[in-house]
Amino acid sequence: MSASTPGHAPYYYVPAPSRHPVMMSIGLFFVVFGAGQWVNAHAWGMYSVLFGMLWCAFVLRQWFGEAAAEAEGGLLSDRVDISYRWSMAWFIFSEVMFFAAFFGALYWARVHSVPSLGNAENALLWPDFKAAWPSSVAGATASPAGTVEPFRTMGPWPLPTINTALLLTSGVTLTIAHHALIAGRRASTILWMWITVLLGVVFLGCQAYEYMHAYRDLNLKLSSGIYGSTFYMLTGFHGFHVLVGTLMLLVITIRLMKGHFTPERHFGFEGAAWYWHFVDVVWLGLYFIVYWM
Repeated sequence: MSASTPGHAPYYYVPAPSRHPVMMSIGLFFVVFGAGQWVNAHAWGMYSVLFGMLWCAFVLRQWFGEAAAEAEGGLLSDRVDISYRWSMAWFIFSEVMFFAAFFGALYWARVHSVPSLGNAENALLWPDFKAAWPSSVAGATASPAGTVEPFRTMGPWPLPTINTALLLTSGVTLTIAHHALIAGRRASTILWMWITVLLGVVFLGCQAYEYMHAYRDLNLKLSSGIYGSTFYMLTGFHGFHVLVGTLMLLVITIRLMKGHFTPERHFGFEGAAWYWHFVDVVWLGLYFIVYWM
């Protein structure tokens, strides 16, 4: 690594070996292990998940703090900035493929698996099977033997539509904040960023209420056939991404209040904005495919 000269960033800054990756892996182990136990009716798994999440939050606080100090210390050259942009782009691409897998599973179940199970060949095995989507009654797609309890599907109104409006509005407020930052209006940027963070928090609150309504009033569970599993996997992972995006925007807002970023150099802001707009686009796909179709 080239040494830094006074007033100039090194040619390409390479940080010293870090403890953070292995520390993060320990936290993620407790999250995944606890979630597996929790899903399998072991109540103590919930505490493992909570411990793992708190551990990860502690590690991220230190990790982000060091990364911000490197940026504010003038260690990151234009070459590092370019590598950050490529890294964020590939990360978002991997997230696109992640959701594409779940959308693909939903497509395959609806278009291929369910109709195939309802053909004449399988009628000899399951004469009472109805190849209909969604599987809203026992025996209607996933459970000819009645092992899946009857449930009702989640419609687009009102909560999913309200959440759509919230996310689309947050995309607008984030764009306004970005233009204000470029124009050097830091106070305006901070104001619109706090509004964006608030909209993200409200979205998560509405989704939590939607899940309570689905479980309590519609009897819609993760075990409710292929409809229930794909519904919760898609909307649940999206909600997790909204949570991560909200935390990213919160960190960026706090950094703005500390005087970080300039109109010319603010990729930390841009990277979080890219991620948030990606989350918005995924939700639009969910809204139409999961709730309307």
